[in-house]
Amino acid sequence: MKLLVQLSWRNLWRQRRRNGMMLMAILVAVGSLVFTNALIRGYQYDMLEDAILNLSGHVKVLAPGYRNDPSAESNFTVPGQFHPDIGPEHLFGWTSRVVVPAVIISERETRGIQLVGIDPADEQNMSFLAKATIEGTMLSSPDDKGVLVGKKLVDQLNTKLGRRIVLITQGADGLNREAGFRIVGTYDASGTSVEKMFVFAGRETLQTLLGTSAVTELSVRLVSEKNEIQVKEALQAQFPDLEVLDWKELQPQAGAMFEFSDATILIWFVIMASALAFGLVNTLITGVMERVRELGMFRALGMRPNAVLLQVMIESILIVVVGLLGGLIIGYMLVIWMSGGIDLSEFSQGLEMIGIRSVVVPRLLVQDIVQVSVLTTVLGFLASLYPAVKAVRIRPLDALRK
Repeated sequence: MKLLVQLSWRNLWRQRRRNGMMLMAILVAVGSLVFTNALIRGYQYDMLEDAILNLSGHVKVLAPGYRNDPSAESNFTVPGQFHPDIGPEHLFGWTSRVVVPAVIISERETRGIQLVGIDPADEQNMSFLAKATIEGTMLSSPDDKGVLVGKKLVDQLNTKLGRRIVLITQGADGLNREAGFRIVGTYDASGTSVEKMFVFAGRETLQTLLGTSAVTELSVRLVSEKNEIQVKEALQAQFPDLEVLDWKELQPQAGAMFEFSDATILIWFVIMASALAFGLVNTLITGVMERVRELGMFRALGMRPNAVLLQVMIESILIVVVGLLGGLIIGYMLVIWMSGGIDLSEFSQGLEMIGIRSVVVPRLLVQDIVQVSVLTTVLGFLASLYPAVKAVRIRPLDALRK
């Protein structure tokens, strides 16, 4: 084996230009693959974070029928001493809300919105409000009499901070309720669709307007999405008569896009791997054809066919492993270089409309590094089989005559 490795290593240096070009191709392919995967992961997990922060949480408890008819009539009561049956190492935070459809009316315009009653202290750990830029003041307590309105919605209503608006919604008894509120603050979120959708009020203030002391949802945010299944089961045991849903069930489109990102990474790898395999096979076959007399001589001197097979395969693996290690280093350095994010602010207006942040931060996962390493090594092994078999089939006498 030691002799075969030495022969393989020397053979690689005999054709420095050709093997060097192949090595550079692997370096560029693996490096770009690692960096591209990191960009896709960055977008993927930004999408996950946005889905969770846009009032979904990782797991949510709803009254049966609320999703089909999101009104104050579909409510439930949270016990006063309630706490999620979740270990503190897994729980990031939780809160209960009142969320109902409503109509907001300014002195000039009317819009349909989602009216959200919150406890401002809890919401700082649960939603995008913790990161949003707020002009004016944040709601101070659950019984605050003001409302917090999205910046884009304020523009659409042709109103401004400090003005009064009217909210019309349906109470818990099915009758219409109407009340006037003052805009105490405006928020600037990462997406304009969010700014146009949600208007925040104090939870107790909204409960008084609706004529109920119940809530319409209980949202739980976790430290990691890996514990969703266990937490979902624990909440279902605590609320056996209610619906317990994870964020993918609450936002199926975002969930499908999250899964599609995994498929995109795999498809991108297959494309790059196919191009590399084609180049590697061609390089090795060319090398075998140029060494027909040499291989025939080895066979005539007693080298076994399996030794010839192994020698060609070792040459392939050596090129792939060196290229793989170099490519991983290049990809990692690119991710470090771009760790501050890629600024797409020039396209921010269009990106916000489809929910993409204006700064994309690459996210490098260990599982992606392992996947690229394993699959690239397997690729090198498979690509070497055909040239190796071709070398074994060379007849010693025919080779020596050339």
